[in-house]
Amino acid sequence: MRLAVLRERHPGERRVALSPTHVASLIKAGWDVRVESLAGEQSGWDDDAYRAAGARVETSREAALDGSSCIVKVRPPSAGAEGREDEVGALPSGAVLVSFLSPGEDQDLLEKLAARRVSAMAMERVPRTTRAQRMDALSSQATSAGYRAVLLAALHLPRFLPMLTTAAGTVKPARVLVLGAGVAGLQAISTARRLGAVVQGYDIRPAAAEQVRSLGAAFLQDDEQPMAGAETAGGYARALETTEKDRQLAFLARHVPKADAVLTMAQIPGRRAPLLVTRAMVEGMAAGSVIVDVAAETGGNCELSVPGQTTVHNGVTIVAPTDLPSGVSQHSSQMYGTNVTALLGLLVKDGALVLDTSDDIVASVLVTHEGAVRQHP
Repeated sequence: MRLAVLRERHPGERRVALSPTHVASLIKAGWDVRVESLAGEQSGWDDDAYRAAGARVETSREAALDGSSCIVKVRPPSAGAEGREDEVGALPSGAVLVSFLSPGEDQDLLEKLAARRVSAMAMERVPRTTRAQRMDALSSQATSAGYRAVLLAALHLPRFLPMLTTAAGTVKPARVLVLGAGVAGLQAISTARRLGAVVQGYDIRPAAAEQVRSLGAAFLQDDEQPMAGAETAGGYARALETTEKDRQLAFLARHVPKADAVLTMAQIPGRRAPLLVTRAMVEGMAAGSVIVDVAAETGGNCELSVPGQTTVHNGVTIVAPTDLPSGVSQHSSQMYGTNVTALLGLLVKDGALVLDTSDDIVASVLVTHEGAVRQHP
């Protein structure tokens, strides 16, 4: 079994799919690992680190892919659009690809992978079950995103986060509001609390209240009009109906303007991120306030977000990053590599790579196979 670890070519991407430690464990398990030169450089691992782990480092992508039955990446491979390299066309026919693939958003990519007869496994599709927990890449990368979002807010906020008592007087702590209390949101709450801010959390899922409070933050809850059945079977927030959205926005309009920093984390798998912060809310915030829109890559939670850019509106700084986990690329890569390694361990049977579609995890993540795009509920 030959495995290729490719260098990421997406602009701004600093992560790598496997660390040298993961490579060493896979080689011990029987894999022949080829690593494209400089694949781990921006995560702190040079080519010699991979050689020391037992991998063969190849100077080109083509050499790394030659004879490989499995390829691991972080970002989806590009299909040559907008002047970018055609990574899909370089993949060996019949190979298995393990990567983030945005399957609910890029049908064209899936069609092209199917045409190459690539069996593509989308890391976004790992089910949220106890058995699949070690493979849950969405959660591992959300942890990085939540942590990094607080650092960005602190960087752009023209004041301290903690309360300080000094000879020059007492500085009040900043008020941080986190919208969306999933993995990223809870990590953001925890990080902001450690930095000394006064933190509030909000989520439409009633179960999130206890989690937010356990981290020492207050939970914003609309007791007058609670959202019924707001959580899906997979633990995610469901899409709201029009009347529910209107109630939600009216509720948030009373709280967003009071915050010094608002971190928005709400995302719905396979759909555009919901609108949580309107133009009117932004214009009600004090000058110098900050919004960090963690959902920018899927459309954004703030009406004024420009994905990949930092803008200022009415004195409020709006940060809309599209590569937050890359900002802590080494630990993000370590966690992602653990997710990938766990999935690969599931696929190996008696020394061979086997895609057993009767397995619930394999069935969930396999989005193209045998020349066709697989349909998922």
